[in-house]
Amino acid sequence: MLQVPPSSFKLLPSFAKIVCEPGWKWPRREKPMANFDLFYVWSGEGELTLNGDPYPVGPGSCFLFRPGDYTSAVHNPQRPLVLTYIHFAIEGEPLDIPARYRELEETVEFENMLSRYVRLFLVRTFAAEEEAQLILKQMMIHLLRADRQPVLERKASNQLTEAIQEIANYIRQNPGISHRVEDLAGRAGLSPRYFSIKFKEIIGTPVQTYMIRTRIERAQHLLMHGGLNVTEVADALGYRDIFFFSRQFKQYTGRSPSEIR
Repeated sequence: MLQVPPSSFKLLPSFAKIVCEPGWKWPRREKPMANFDLFYVWSGEGELTLNGDPYPVGPGSCFLFRPGDYTSAVHNPQRPLVLTYIHFAIEGEPLDIPARYRELEETVEFENMLSRYVRLFLVRTFAAEEEAQLILKQMMIHLLRADRQPVLERKASNQLTEAIQEIANYIRQNPGISHRVEDLAGRAGLSPRYFSIKFKEIIGTPVQTYMIRTRIERAQHLLMHGGLNVTEVADALGYRDIFFFSRQFKQYTGRSPSEIR
């Protein structure tokens, strides 16, 4: 999809990040897919059947369904799937189309793009559709790059990168904890100084900035969907000073918590 401009990506209404109910299943479609569907698994386990072929799914499983595909899926009720799906169409004839399936090993960058895409439409964001088209094309480039990476390089083990990415995921999963750099570095088996240098190099953001941004992103979600007021959100995320929380929130989002609420 390198040859088509971002404006050729036509965004369709169905997109979300959801936690599937224990009894969830995706029955086989009577009609084939009419458009493209990006399907990504954050956590859980299950099995997806694509055009008659079964695929085990778990964290990092990523599918790009195409027009004409038939799909169905089930999951383990004890480990329900958490997934993001994005429907879209393409104007024109794209020549480079990512593979239908892959297991992403380095997920932080791709998951950030998915989160940004969905967040754009949670509030009336200026130029949301234009930015979403850019992000969607960026995700397609990301998938094409992963598909074309040499097999040996893909299998090569980089323990340091894996350790840093694990810490980044830990921070994102626990935004309410006041993480200390010393403790995070200890989890990775590194000195605080070296950990901070490698974290910025691998994740692309200083660790302190990443912690704040993750906390503010969670605060946005709680304010819009969690049924909590500003004081309760600040308390849930470990802020002892509500005025500091409001100031930091506005610094990162451009809006006050009460405006979001």
